[in-house]
Amino acid sequence: MTHVDRRNFLRNAAKYTAGGVLLAPSLGGLVACNDTLTPSGVAPRLRQAGLDEGGYGQLRVCKDFPEISIPAGFHALRVDRTGEVMSDGNVLKNAFDGMGAFGVGADRVRLVRNHEMRDAAGLYSPISPVNAYDAKANAGNTTVELTVRPDGAVERVRSFASLSGTFTNCAGGVTPWGSWLSCEETVAGPAQGFDRNHGYIFEVPASADGPVSPVPLRAMGRFVHEAIAVDPLTGIVYETEDRGTSGFYRFIPNVPGQLAQGGKLEMLAVVGRPNYDTRTNQAIGQKFACSWVGIDEPDSDAPDLDSLFVFNQGYARGGAVFARLEGAWYGDGSIYIAATSGGNAGMGQIFRYIPSPSGGELVLIFESPSKEVLNMPDNVNVSPRGGIVLCEDGDGTNYVRGLTRGGQLFDLVRNNVNESEWAGACWAPQGRTLFVNLQGATSEASTQWGATYAIWGPWESGAL
Repeated sequence: MTHVDRRNFLRNAAKYTAGGVLLAPSLGGLVACNDTLTPSGVAPRLRQAGLDEGGYGQLRVCKDFPEISIPAGFHALRVDRTGEVMSDGNVLKNAFDGMGAFGVGADRVRLVRNHEMRDAAGLYSPISPVNAYDAKANAGNTTVELTVRPDGAVERVRSFASLSGTFTNCAGGVTPWGSWLSCEETVAGPAQGFDRNHGYIFEVPASADGPVSPVPLRAMGRFVHEAIAVDPLTGIVYETEDRGTSGFYRFIPNVPGQLAQGGKLEMLAVVGRPNYDTRTNQAIGQKFACSWVGIDEPDSDAPDLDSLFVFNQGYARGGAVFARLEGAWYGDGSIYIAATSGGNAGMGQIFRYIPSPSGGELVLIFESPSKEVLNMPDNVNVSPRGGIVLCEDGDGTNYVRGLTRGGQLFDLVRNNVNESEWAGACWAPQGRTLFVNLQGATSEASTQWGATYAIWGPWESGAL
């Protein structure tokens, strides 16, 4: 990292921690949400926040884009969709997933987004022929640059490939130094017909104007990655793993902000309770002291790798077990993670990890008791005004939900056309525009398309 980069890193860290726009307010709404459910013996249902309680009212079919519904008074733009030709001449792939928003000027935003393509090796071409990591893999990242007006309305400026030749790029996360970490949710390799091993994290600077030279961050582990969240005070990167049996990891870099310089990978364990299973029979609010166990071999050159390769190392040393860890978010000096299929109903849990030199503390702050309350929350995001945005990833009709600080949920966006999940929710740094992805299919053979939407309107009238 150059002297200027270090200065920017520290400046951004201060924004995260000293009252700047990137500071996430209390996520206590998730705790309070547990108290809004119906009494025992009654089927749990969703208690909607009304117009005077932080919600934005009933959803209405969007006039210009009827595939979605949004509250009255709000506006939406479909930024782009599967099959369109981007500014660089490449065709936009499907499977829109994790996404980050970066300010690149007073009225400019860049979205860096994943494409979770899962097609077999060699069936389709990479996102771009330039700098393709693996010529037989068709996933990666694209970047969209937009102009943002004061009211939150946007206009697309250009779009282009920014990472090519990777596989099953699901989620990831933003860094305080201005890049997107794109995570491969797979450990496929030559045994599955690919030219290269997969299962890595790749870094994509928001400033890149084309496909970056892909560098797999091997020290961060080769496993079924999902999302990351960076603690800006330390530069430690927290990583989630999307399996029914999964671990929660942290990567301590040798040089904060320079992940390619290597570091140490560790897995969370509960003190005094080796191999603690968080997936069911958990009490809301119970606190667990944590420790971290080392992963001796975070990477493997094996062409055919067991997806539990990293997990098994941590588990052998007492690591804790989670159910499909997906979304990750930094706020309040803590890391919030979503266990998408966790809980007694299998409808999702939200945990808070509070770092400390002694190892930190883990607490379950929310568990969905039914599909009607919350349907397998995946992406978690905090609005500039303090509310929470949750993207659903379950069967049936999926919603983008809002959550007030007082713990009441409400519908924000509905998918009207299929059962595709929502993903990638993020806010423009200007604070007036929510971006979100309708994923679409994860195969180029499918006709189920995906898209990115921008939504703006009277946010100040509600919790978001």
